[in-house]
Amino acid sequence: MAEQFDAVVIGTGPAGLMAADELAQAGHSVLLCEAKPSVARKLLMAGKSGLNLTKDEEFDELIHNFGAAAEWLTPMLREFDGAAVQTWARRLGIEIFTGSTGRVFPKVMKSSPLLRAWLLELDQKDVQRRTRWRWSGWDGGALKFETPDGSQNVDASVTVLALGGASWSRLGSDGAWTSLLSGKGVELAPFQPANAGLLVNWSDHMAARFGAPIKGISLQAGALVSRGEAVISQRGLEGGGIYSISAGVREGAPLVLDLLPDLEEDEVAQRLTRPRGKASLANHLRKMLKLDPARIALLQEFGRPLPQAPQELARLIKALAVKHSGLRPIDEAISTAGGVAQTALDDGLMLKKIPGVFCAGEMLDWEAPTGGYLLTGCLATGRWAGRAAAQYLSEP
Repeated sequence: MAEQFDAVVIGTGPAGLMAADELAQAGHSVLLCEAKPSVARKLLMAGKSGLNLTKDEEFDELIHNFGAAAEWLTPMLREFDGAAVQTWARRLGIEIFTGSTGRVFPKVMKSSPLLRAWLLELDQKDVQRRTRWRWSGWDGGALKFETPDGSQNVDASVTVLALGGASWSRLGSDGAWTSLLSGKGVELAPFQPANAGLLVNWSDHMAARFGAPIKGISLQAGALVSRGEAVISQRGLEGGGIYSISAGVREGAPLVLDLLPDLEEDEVAQRLTRPRGKASLANHLRKMLKLDPARIALLQEFGRPLPQAPQELARLIKALAVKHSGLRPIDEAISTAGGVAQTALDDGLMLKKIPGVFCAGEMLDWEAPTGGYLLTGCLATGRWAGRAAAQYLSEP
């Protein structure tokens, strides 16, 4: 006999945990299933370098970072915006702080204390968890899972899918669910890398700069502009500044760096006209413009032969075109664009083709930069889907 629950949530990332939380809060029996041996692996990985929970800013500024999906996600994020994320974290007993750029972190910086507190709360609400349970579709009306004990079926009145995108497959987001939904006629947008590093075939002299941070720059790809930082890696460029404009690069826009975004071109040119004497060009750039070795290396890498005329050199410094080989492969991206299309869902994130099945998190066709936006979007859509599923259960 198949087990029976009011609701089954498949996927234990932030969206899945939030959906399970909402369903249990409404008084429903909930089974939470995870294909991996442990839950929330991507959330734990994100916390290794400091868990950026959200961004403390006005809603209009926050929603702008969700690009083409902003209008679709607006009602969900209005109900669970950056302020709401902070309130939720404090309710779990997590002390938080806001950095100088508005990014919000737990004081301990790690994600594990927050996850432990959240799982304890779900346990207290009697949410049952199963790990190593991989969803393999439907057996008639029942959900079918491949488990260490063989194939298992579960009957549920509603299902929330929070299966992630197609990046970091070793952490659980492998996109294998797409065939199950497309087979039911669900409209999907193809996956593409988002928040991805840039591949660059460096010349040999750049090896000395591998690992160097690039600060004090502006990056632009099409309409996307960032004042974030980047890092020179052996394979190219990565870091928050690159990730936030990677969607523009993906769409074919050239990537241009402004190495001195706080100075106008004429001011840069004027400083370059000062006598150089016997100083090397690198020393001249360092003294006159306060360019550090990392930015000088980029200028020489992408701008050689450097123009001698101050105005032309200033123009190059203010708009340095980056020669690259595209974005890193999709499995190396932090997140993905693509997934379940908006047109496949109703206003409650329920699949039109499969009544009673809801979707949330990165498996939906939206993208947002790191810096708190991505996690906020996952939490907000998980909460929205969980509440809609609870409402669906309460209807005759």
